[in-house]
Amino acid sequence: MTEWLSYRPSDFLMFAPDTYWRLFELHNAAWWPLGLLANVLVLALALALWQGHEHAARPGMALMAAVSALVAWGFVWRLYVPINWGAQAVAGLYVLAAMGWLMLNGTAGRARRSRAGTLLLLMASLSWPLLAPADARPIVQAEFIGLAPDPTAVAGLGLLLHTRPASRAGRWLWWALLGLGVLACLVSATTLATMEQAQAFAPLAAAAIALGAAIRRRA
Repeated sequence: MTEWLSYRPSDFLMFAPDTYWRLFELHNAAWWPLGLLANVLVLALALALWQGHEHAARPGMALMAAVSALVAWGFVWRLYVPINWGAQAVAGLYVLAAMGWLMLNGTAGRARRSRAGTLLLLMASLSWPLLAPADARPIVQAEFIGLAPDPTAVAGLGLLLHTRPASRAGRWLWWALLGLGVLACLVSATTLATMEQAQAFAPLAAAAIALGAAIRRRA
């Protein structure tokens, strides 16, 4: 019985950190330069929303639906599930997010400027790819929107904070999407922390920023 006390959470992982990061390297090579293009599009979206272009949110929602679906199938289901069966639930989160973005696009009103939303969009498009070299990993293992779960979820949270639903149903859907994005970040932060990766702070910080902004917005 006392032997169980000697185990750490990382001892129960079914894969090594090197195996996990190698997935991104393989995925980036297979889909290059799609990840870079998605990051550029999200950066352009962040600038357009910050400049007050009210109609920028709708194409942004269509983009988020597409990249969420691509993450669910292209990365999580095809690459991550084979080394971690529990990732099937993660794939489900991104499938639900893709469906939610499509439905929200039909109920959203005019966009609103959000500092926190812009910060999250910039984090996802500019900062996230730099986390790999900052952690002494090769740049080919960088995480890009549409190819990796974390920056895709963070970009979605950023866009949500710029979005103003025009109906009651839209507002419920807005909170549901926020919950999915925050949950995806928390699941990732837990996994990274279990692997003893310093990068675990990044999705956790993004979730905290999104929740704080959403609560202030509601108040």
